[in-house]
Amino acid sequence: MKTIGLIGGMSWESTASYYQLINQGIKQQLGGLHSAKLVLVSVDFAEIEALQHQGDWQKTAEILSNAAKSLEAAGADFFLICTNTMHKVASQVSDAVNIPLLHIADATGTQLVADKMTKIGLIGTKFTMQQGFYKDRLTDKFSIDVVVPTDAEQDIIHRVIYQELCLGIVDKQSREQYLKIIQNLTHRGAQGIILGCTEIGLLIEKSHTKSKLYDTTFIHAQAAVAGSLK
Repeated sequence: MKTIGLIGGMSWESTASYYQLINQGIKQQLGGLHSAKLVLVSVDFAEIEALQHQGDWQKTAEILSNAAKSLEAAGADFFLICTNTMHKVASQVSDAVNIPLLHIADATGTQLVADKMTKIGLIGTKFTMQQGFYKDRLTDKFSIDVVVPTDAEQDIIHRVIYQELCLGIVDKQSREQYLKIIQNLTHRGAQGIILGCTEIGLLIEKSHTKSKLYDTTFIHAQAAVAGSLK
């Protein structure tokens, strides 16, 4: 079994989901008392969030690069960045170490191709919805057309992520707003919806909508399990 490295803390609520899902996946595959071999470096999300909204992505890259170096030194065979948004600096972080990065968009794109998806809706932070580091990777590498919510809808999604979900707050009214946005994306031709922020799975579950959901936390964690057992 290979050792998985996790850069977490962004936020710790979703990192806890990663830890649980990865260990559940290893147990499902190997049975008995088996659990995952992993190492975790958890950063202070308050520092990261402030830098995100200041636009200082270089500093965030330095912080995550140092975390990746710690994972490598601790014996990780490969590593994950346990958040969608911070894959904006994935190349810089990956270049800082000699172990491979399991990219969250690649894990998601592979699943979308397997499901024969050609047009997908994406919800996440404004950074993920508006910028090209995630959308373009899905389009260029996997030939998937990505649609995003309107500007007003993006404001709602972003606010709920940072002011509620990252604080562990799960609000029924916010869920209804998200479900309406998901419905609108479906009406615009989306065959499924990427929950493109690792906290959204805390709010939206498959039982809440008829739309096909792609929970990136679950997909990323399952890919980590597969990578560990190769």
